[in-house]
Amino acid sequence: MSVVTVRVPAKVNVQLAVGAARPDGFHDLANVFLAVGLHDEVTVTPADALRVTCEGPEAAQVPLDRGNLAARAAIALAERYGRTPDVHLHIAKDIPVAGGMAGGSADGAGALLACDALWGTGASREELLEICAELGSDVPFSLVGGAALGVGRGEQLTALEVGGIFHWVFAMAGRGLSTPAVFREFDRLAEGLDIPEPVASRELLDALAKGDPDALAAAVSNDLQPAALSLFPELADTLAAGETAGALTGLVSGSGPTTAFLARDAAAAERIAEALRASGTCRSVRTASGPAPGATVVSAP
Repeated sequence: MSVVTVRVPAKVNVQLAVGAARPDGFHDLANVFLAVGLHDEVTVTPADALRVTCEGPEAAQVPLDRGNLAARAAIALAERYGRTPDVHLHIAKDIPVAGGMAGGSADGAGALLACDALWGTGASREELLEICAELGSDVPFSLVGGAALGVGRGEQLTALEVGGIFHWVFAMAGRGLSTPAVFREFDRLAEGLDIPEPVASRELLDALAKGDPDALAAAVSNDLQPAALSLFPELADTLAAGETAGALTGLVSGSGPTTAFLARDAAAAERIAEALRASGTCRSVRTASGPAPGATVVSAP
């Protein structure tokens, strides 16, 4: 039987600039993504009907119906090419679930690339990215990987140069945060304020291009962090613990609740991770480096 497996990375937002709410309810973003080496794998095999299964940490939290982004990706590609999405999608989770690291988006991009390879649709990169954008704002970056600036809702990507390896520590919180709720809190906190148009930081882009962790630490930012902290004040304790342990900087990753800490090198990352595990301020801790490649076929017929 034909089998295709795709490996796809997590992401951290090193900058997330958020504009005012648009009439359609979305926000314009300047979103600087960096893919990091925590991966899910999506394996696709032919089946009598569409089916989704999942294994790995927190797999019980992953929906297995047609609303799963991996299932939606298979359906979208099948509809475009006039076929039925009769596949078994098996997700091996290693990206934290509901952690603000684009695990669901990664699964969508992985399933899309895997189904394209399994069915031999011959879809162009532009077609795949178009489907990704229809699935969600973070899905195109999960396909592309590396580092990129996302504008619009974050789905319009420009690849960025990265001049070195950046080492990260990720602290997973004891409960989740709803992305829509965080954006609503952002709007509440911003009420009556003059919100500037979101733009990428020149200093941050230069730091990425130079591979300079100190310069990157000085330039990272997340406009959603005050909203995340308002809804989940305990995250401030985790941020303080990581910075006390020697992180160059710490921030909420995307809409949270995962917190991300930049370390000077791999050894420093391990020391920070051990301190965070001992701090009692988070549920679990992972280390990873970036940039990492985007969705990649690792086995195919």
